[in-house]
Amino acid sequence: MLAHRYPYDVVMVIVFTIASVLSTALGGVVALRNPDRLHLILGLTAGVLLGLVLFDLLPEVFSGDLAQFGGVPVPMLTAAGGFLALHVTERSLAIHSGHEHEYDLHAHHDHTIGLVSAGALVTHSFLDGIGIGLGFQAGEAVGITVAVAVVAHDFADGLNTVAIVRAHGNTPGRARALLVADATAPLLGAASTLLFTLPEGWLKAYLGFFIGFLVYLATSDILPEAHAGHPSRLTLMSTVAGLGLMWLVVGLS
Repeated sequence: MLAHRYPYDVVMVIVFTIASVLSTALGGVVALRNPDRLHLILGLTAGVLLGLVLFDLLPEVFSGDLAQFGGVPVPMLTAAGGFLALHVTERSLAIHSGHEHEYDLHAHHDHTIGLVSAGALVTHSFLDGIGIGLGFQAGEAVGITVAVAVVAHDFADGLNTVAIVRAHGNTPGRARALLVADATAPLLGAASTLLFTLPEGWLKAYLGFFIGFLVYLATSDILPEAHAGHPSRLTLMSTVAGLGLMWLVVGLS
């Protein structure tokens, strides 16, 4: 059925989705220009994502009554599902092979792997847009929290899209085209959520899935990339700073 949404919620969804688009595009531009301090930005991003999960999303999920399945709260089951879904997808599509050149001088350049892997990231960005829309269905505070998480990690998405395509021997033109697709995908995802609503139980299950998604992104995707080939001390300090920043933000709010 069609969702009954307040104009303010719709405006907030649009604003944060546009921010997600810009964050993805910025990450891609940074990747194309190969900055020297990219690892510090990624370390900070990982800390922000972990802080959002630990200080905001988990307390929100565990507020009120929770449905259980097999003796385990449903949101925790969906959190495991979110973690495994992204893990299986990345392993099956060899997404991390885009970074093989950092460890192996004989990394192969398979154009198809680069394009398929980047396509998976575009699909991921579409789901990010859905995430923003569903977050605001759960409430303004949850929506803003989810949207901030999406905007933060979309920077890494844009960077990864360009890096993966280029690392497998594709042209800069292809990299830019896929970056545009990755950057605009959240708009379509967010727009789709304006057409339906989910019951509260389903929303909490979704938040659990999103938690698993973010934990995987921070620990298995962003942090390893941040530490690859760079001094670990400064990157670690950036991650701690990201956690501290989110502690401060959540505490003040």
